Amino acid sequence: MIQPFVSEFLNPTKKFRSLSILLAIHNDPKISQHKIGKSTNLSSSMVNNYMKMFQEKGLVKFKGKTNRTQSYYLTATGQNKLISSLLAYSAEIIQLYSSAKRALSSRLNSMYSEGIKKIIMFGAAETAEVVHAAMQETPLKAIAVLDSDTAKQGKPFNGFTIQKPEKLEGISADAVLITSFGKQKEIYRQIREIAGEKIIIKKLSDL
Repeated sequence: MIQPFVSEFLNPTKKFRSLSILLAIHNDPKISQHKIGKSTNLSSSMVNNYMKMFQEKGLVKFKGKTNRTQSYYLTATGQNKLISSLLAYSAEIIQLYSSAKRALSSRLNSMYSEGIKKIIMFGAAETAEVVHAAMQETPLKAIAVLDSDTAKQGKPFNGFTIQKPEKLEGISADAVLITSFGKQKEIYRQIREIAGEKIIIKKLSDL
């Protein structure tokens, strides 16, 4: 199911709300307006207003006479609107990604200036994907990826195989970079218990 990214920092616009509702209808024509509201974080009254607007613009057709039997269908115009909106939305997300990657690259370069060259990435979630991409624009080199999640261990990650934290002792690196914003203190303590004070630990919040 395709869903737009919900940001805690960027206020939703009318275009974003329209895209969210059109996507909800596209994914499930039999979805109720109440469920559309829940999936898009909009009130039922706001969803109703958008649905009326979509109908007036010829983007959506209603079928059924009661709330229980009613379903919604995107017209050809509605499908075209959905596709064009999704492409525009995706382009903005890519721009945000590129901006975040540039900012991270600048921060990562500060580690290299401290004499750090080879690092171990601890945390194999989406944040690590961005960090690893940003690292390609710096002299830093990732040599391993660790994660405490047993479901991730042994799986591929950008050319690496995700290893369990205990493997840290057998890897020669200049520093460990915690590539996760969640449980940073817990991960920090875990690394110290395994490696002691012999390795530098960096958190994304420190960069």
